[in-house]
Amino acid sequence: MKRARMIVLVIAFAAAGGAAYVAKNMTGGTTRTVESNTADTVEVLVAGRIIRLGDSIRSGDLKWQVWPKQAAGSGYIVKSRQPRAASNYSGAIARSSFLKGEPIKAQKLIKASEGGVMAAILPSGMRAISTAIREETSAGGFILPNDRVDVIVSRRVRSGRREQHVSETVLRNVRVLAIGQNIEIKDGKKVAKGKTATLELSPGQVEILSLAQSVGDISLALRSLADAAPGGVSGPQSGDHNLKNNRGGSIKLLKYGISSRAYGVN
Repeated sequence: MKRARMIVLVIAFAAAGGAAYVAKNMTGGTTRTVESNTADTVEVLVAGRIIRLGDSIRSGDLKWQVWPKQAAGSGYIVKSRQPRAASNYSGAIARSSFLKGEPIKAQKLIKASEGGVMAAILPSGMRAISTAIREETSAGGFILPNDRVDVIVSRRVRSGRREQHVSETVLRNVRVLAIGQNIEIKDGKKVAKGKTATLELSPGQVEILSLAQSVGDISLALRSLADAAPGGVSGPQSGDHNLKNNRGGSIKLLKYGISSRAYGVN
């Protein structure tokens, strides 16, 4: 009996020692993994709330968040390189929207000393110009910022002794930057109200629109999403130049849906 008891005790001690060894190895492996994971992360500056285009940034709107080092893009703001970034960007204006938790990029923010929001969102080489609109001349108020439109000028002209009404599309597929002072849809708003529409135009298109404003009433025709994207327009994107180049010649006349020409227009 004593021999059997001794064998049982030896086996128990051996099992306990093996369990302790396995547990030690598992604990050590976990520790090494945690240390390795910590070394492979960085703290990245992210949005602490939803930030909309044109919002003024407060220091509380930004926070540091642990991010995988390999996934941190070159444009991300990393705490080890810019530890005071959260306070340095306080007062900056958002050039684009950020979702909560989205990494902040310096090129998407503009400091107050660097210009306004409209100048910040304009692409290089483009201009912003506003034109007066009414609900009946802007698709019933359903034109929103970032929609694309055609610009139509309507005016009265004399041909001999007769006075006629003519309409002409002078610009095609141009982007709406703002309606009134709204530069982005907020709170799911589907109808934008305002007395002006600000359009994104090239320098040549600015001249065409300025001339059109001086000779007649401006209307905006909303384009379908199917052909509203840049490059998706059929016909010249720069606009019809008849208004600018043929001021003393002929213009296109649309009467009852039938296209014709009116001559002798000054």
